Amino acid sequence: MNIEQFIRPNIRNLKPYSSARDEFKGEASVYLDANENPHNPAFNRYPDPLQWKVKEKIASLKKIDPQRIFLGNGSDEPIDLVYRVFCEPATDNVVAIEPTYGMYRVAAGINNVAYREVLLNERFDFSADDLLRATDSRTKLIFLCSPNNPTGNNLDRSQMMETVRNFAGIVVVDEAYIDFSSQPSLLGELERYPNLIILQTFSKAWGSAAVRLGMAFAAPEIVTVMNKVKYPYNVNQLTQDYALKMLENAGDTDKWVKMLLQERTRLQDLLAKAPCVEKMYPTDANFILVKVSDAKAIYGHLTENGVIVRNRHNISLCGNCLRITVGTPSENDTLIYALNNYSL
Repeated sequence: MNIEQFIRPNIRNLKPYSSARDEFKGEASVYLDANENPHNPAFNRYPDPLQWKVKEKIASLKKIDPQRIFLGNGSDEPIDLVYRVFCEPATDNVVAIEPTYGMYRVAAGINNVAYREVLLNERFDFSADDLLRATDSRTKLIFLCSPNNPTGNNLDRSQMMETVRNFAGIVVVDEAYIDFSSQPSLLGELERYPNLIILQTFSKAWGSAAVRLGMAFAAPEIVTVMNKVKYPYNVNQLTQDYALKMLENAGDTDKWVKMLLQERTRLQDLLAKAPCVEKMYPTDANFILVKVSDAKAIYGHLTENGVIVRNRHNISLCGNCLRITVGTPSENDTLIYALNNYSL
């Protein structure tokens, strides 16, 4: 597949900004090239614009070529960038499952790209045929999220791969919650499918939402053009240093995930006994989608008791549903106590 054919002509012909740190790579004793203040080390120098030390650590952990890694300010940056790279404003469109993560739609609106929804079935899953039928010659992107947000379930892997194989465009699979999933990542499919982009993040399993570091994995040609379009120093030095420390202690993340999965099971057992809970949906994420008797009233009751969950009542297929993140045992006990004291 020739990725070049999908890139907007103006982006394909774009001459990117060349920073001082792009032009010189290596170590020197005197830096007088970037108009930096010589005082206040180690924060006076611009960071590596391509974050190579962080990428090499991630590459070792994920068993993937560092040339296939793009790092952004959260996953929202690569989501926005794929619109800017592949979609002609007011001309092209994208297709996405519904319900799903809301930033795909927001980014479409910001970039003036038509956004087409394909409703999930009663199992919160999809058919590749239905998804592909919603595309046309101007569809440049398809968005999938697995495990999906807000539903929590894995999408059917065979249907995802059928979509990738049969779509003449770019398929973005958001794996923000993959570390909590019983299914493996699609990272192993990247070499076979150059039209596949996979998103992951430091915000969930890595416990680093405040750091704002997202990962996109894709063909080197796609990573190269995303680097052309991004702002020169999009990931600051504090974030890069923090990420390196986290990656050196990846075992901590494994422990957190194991603890959260055990607590998720306990929370499911407790929620099943709560009088106001009518249904719990299967989850492979660090949250549980729960159907309750009256989402608006129960959300208000929880808020009054200092417990904040997400009211998803107004989302497609999620009537009277609350999305509940798995917290610490103490936090979850507080939630259950408040739910059990809600008057039906």
